[in-house]
Amino acid sequence: MAEPSYTSLPTSHLPGSVPAVVTEERASAIQHDPEANMQIFPPNSSGGGRGYQTLTSPSDGNGPPPSNNWNGAFSVSSYTQYFNVDTDDVVNRLTSSLYPTGDFFRKTEANPDLYGLIWISTTLVFVIASFGNCATYLMSKKTNSTISWSFDVSYFQVSAMAVYGYVFLVPLGFYLLLQYFGSKVGLIQFWCMWGYSLFIFIISSLLLVIPVDFLRWTITLITGVASAAFVGLNLKSHVELNDLTIVLVAACVLQFALAIFIKSWFFH
Repeated sequence: MAEPSYTSLPTSHLPGSVPAVVTEERASAIQHDPEANMQIFPPNSSGGGRGYQTLTSPSDGNGPPPSNNWNGAFSVSSYTQYFNVDTDDVVNRLTSSLYPTGDFFRKTEANPDLYGLIWISTTLVFVIASFGNCATYLMSKKTNSTISWSFDVSYFQVSAMAVYGYVFLVPLGFYLLLQYFGSKVGLIQFWCMWGYSLFIFIISSLLLVIPVDFLRWTITLITGVASAAFVGLNLKSHVELNDLTIVLVAACVLQFALAIFIKSWFFH
C-alpha cells in the first residue's frame, strides 16, 4: 500500500495563507545584477562596478529608496584587500622607491596596498622623534658639555601631526586635482605611492644623527631630490594629461619641503 503524499494537500483554506505566485515583472526585478559586486570598496570610478552593495532589494517605487552604498566603510573586512601583500611585495616596492624609474604605478596597479603607507609613516614618526632627540643631545654636548639636556616629548606630537597629515592629505589633494583634469588613477594608488616615497626619509633620519651640520644638510638635499624624483617621475609616466608641469613641480616642491622640515625641526 502506497504511503499518502503530503505535498499535494491544499493549503489555500488555511487562515493567512497566500499563494506563492511570482509575476513576470517581479521575476525580472529580482534578476541578478552583473554589475553588483560586494567586494569592491570604495567605489572605483574607473571601473563599471557599483561599489559596496547592500543586501536590500531594489526599490519598486512605492517604498522608501534603498540605503546608501557606504555601509562597508565601517566594516574591517572591506579594507582587507588593501593589506593583501607578502614580504616579497613589500621589499620589492621599498626597493623601487629608492630607485626612481617611473614604473611604480605599473608595478602596483593590480594590487595597491595601504600596508606600506601605515607601516612606513608610523615608523617614520618614531624614528624622527627619537633620533631627533639623540641628535640634539649630541649637538648640545659637542658645543657645550656642561649644558643640561632633557628628552623633548613634543617631538612625537609634531612628527605625528606632520607625517600623518602629509601622507594622507597631500595624496588626497593631488587625487582630487587630477580627477578634475580627467585622470583615472585611483586614490589607493596615490596613497600607496606617497607612502612608499617616505621610506627614504627613514634611512636619512638614521644618518642625520651624525653631529656634523654640513653632512646633515648634504643628506637632506639628497633625500629631498631622490624623493621628489620618485614622485615626479611616477606622476609623469602614469597620469596621461597634456600639461602636468605645474602639478609635477608642486609635488616635487612638497617632497623637498618635507625633507627641509624634518632637518630644520628635528635635527637642528
